[in-house]
Amino acid sequence: MTFNIEYEAEKKLDFSYEPLIESVILATLDAEQCPYEAEVNVILTNDEQIHEINKQYRSIDRPTDVLSFPLIDYEAPGTFDGIEDFAEDYFNLETGELMLGDIIISVDKVYEQAQNYGHSVQRELAFLVAHSMFHLMGYDHMEEGERIVMEKKQSELLADMGITR
Repeated sequence: MTFNIEYEAEKKLDFSYEPLIESVILATLDAEQCPYEAEVNVILTNDEQIHEINKQYRSIDRPTDVLSFPLIDYEAPGTFDGIEDFAEDYFNLETGELMLGDIIISVDKVYEQAQNYGHSVQRELAFLVAHSMFHLMGYDHMEEGERIVMEKKQSELLADMGITR
């Protein structure tokens, strides 16, 4: 497994964030029974930078907490069937790992939302990584039914990891 974590934010997380990010990624892959070794890129940035990315890629002129850029077109969320048919598109040819995509998280929002929701910064970061990982595996929350499925998966994953509010 390859997890590239880049820290671009000025505000620092006051705990060892890399093992937390990696454990949430691994737990999500296990929960979805991903049959491949995977590659995930995570960028920890600030409100200003994520605002620009949000504006550029989603035409939304404000900062957000997390952005997900999946690299795979799934037939159904969390279904890895047929992916090998597109090996040149979905797999790193050097490592053989499935390239899931990119996660961009605003550290400013991690702190802000942890305070607003009354839980730890660690829990908020774990939630945003889990949320984004489910996006990287084809889940979404634009429709009510999709939202219910995705929220249940996120809650169960974090509870199974002992990460609660």
